[in-house]
Parts: sequence; C-alpha cells; structure tokens
Amino acid sequence: MATLVYIHGFLSSPLSYKALQVKEWLLQYRPDIDYYCPQLTPYPDQCAQTLTTLIEQSKKPVYLMGSSMGGFWATWCAERYALKAVLINPAVDVLDLLPEYLNIELKNYHNDETYYLTEHHLQQLASYQYKKLKNLAHYWLLAQTGDETLDYRLAVEKYKGCFQTIEEGGDHSFQQFERFISDAITFCES
Repeated sequence: MATLVYIHGFLSSPLSYKALQVKEWLLQYRPDIDYYCPQLTPYPDQCAQTLTTLIEQSKKPVYLMGSSMGGFWATWCAERYALKAVLINPAVDVLDLLPEYLNIELKNYHNDETYYLTEHHLQQLASYQYKKLKNLAHYWLLAQTGDETLDYRLAVEKYKGCFQTIEEGGDHSFQQFERFISDAITFCES
C-alpha cells in the first residue's frame, strides 16, 4: 500500500529509539506499510544519494518521518518529491549547528563507525537546504520546548503555516513520541 521512510538523526542509526518504535508499531498495527530506515552517514552527498535511490525505486506512495537532522533531510525529500513529512524536533539551522563538528573525529551513537567532516561537507549541505517551503500542507511539526539540543522556535518559524504540535517541556528525544505514531500515519495518508 505505501512505504514509510524513517530518517534518523545526526550520528544516529536505524537502532534509534524512535525508529524502532515506528518499526514495531507498523509491524503490529499497519503491516501493509513497508518500513525503511536506511543507515545514513553525515556526509551530505552520500545521504542525499541514499534517500534519492530509496524514494525513486519505491513503487508505492512514500511517507516520511524525520527526527533532528533527519527532519532536515525529510524536508529536502518532501520538497523534491512532493511528499508528506512528519518532523520530530527537526534541525533547521544546520549550517549554524555543524561547524562545531568539523575537523574532529565523530563516532556513531549506535555502532563503531567514525566520520570526519570538513568545510567541503558543510558547503555540500548548504545545497540541500530549502529556505522556503512549497506546500505547507505536506508537513506536520512535532516539537517540545525543552529540547536541549535545538531551539524549537526556529522550527516553529520555519514551518509556520504547517500543522504543528508544540508541547511544553520534554527534550530533544521528544518524550512519549509513541503517542503520535498512529496520527502521523493518518496525516501521511490524508
């Protein structure tokens, strides 16, 4: 019937807690929806190529969910392919966030993979950023004001006019995210 692509955050993996929650929920309640959560590197061109291939090879409608940096990539995919996207505490000002990660060894949170980002990668990333959204009805922003990593207000502003659920408190992981999985699928299908 459809394919859901869950896009994990920076230095994360398909083993992230929310990714596993979505996978398990779909298996239990919506086995008709195929689930994909590709392992993405922080290298922008590689990440874009992985997502492009996955979306373009799908023979079914594609729904997107993205958390943190995955929200940035979900936005890029949604804009490029006119898809629906649910964004969970998404990264908005990535060009301001990433300089502190340049020229140092970075380690994936879930495995032994290491990465090394340079200014060149930041320039690549800039080419994937959409300043203005084409179809506001394609987005649902889920944000918690207690996000200790990202300023939720930037997301509120970027996705102004989109469907938004902003909760007081919480944190960057988006506490009790599982409450929204069913409604997120309904949103994508609408």
